[in-house]
Amino acid sequence: MNTKDKCDLVDHQQELEKTVTTKGRVIALWYASWCPFCTKFLPIFEKHSKGEGRNFLLVRDDQESMGGRYEVEVFPTVLFFENGAVSKRLDGIPGVGLTEKHLVDFIAACP
Repeated sequence: MNTKDKCDLVDHQQELEKTVTTKGRVIALWYASWCPFCTKFLPIFEKHSKGEGRNFLLVRDDQESMGGRYEVEVFPTVLFFENGAVSKRLDGIPGVGLTEKHLVDFIAACP
């Protein structure tokens, strides 16, 4: 990640693993560009990533190939990584997605 006020994008497994292990704590949004709930939620995630002083990551998984290791079954899903391991998760609600309040509460619960 280049700055803490910017969401970097990964779309390859190796890049993802390198980022979550080297950055310590990372809040990552798992999404697919074809998902209408993700399209609605993406600007909310990006808005809340700015000025937080944390590491935020966008994980585009259009082929649904990277989420298996982390048990991502619904788009969008937000994962909090600490030293490469998932320590908190916010799974999207099937047929609904996630709301801004869900994200704000999740970020507040992450150390």
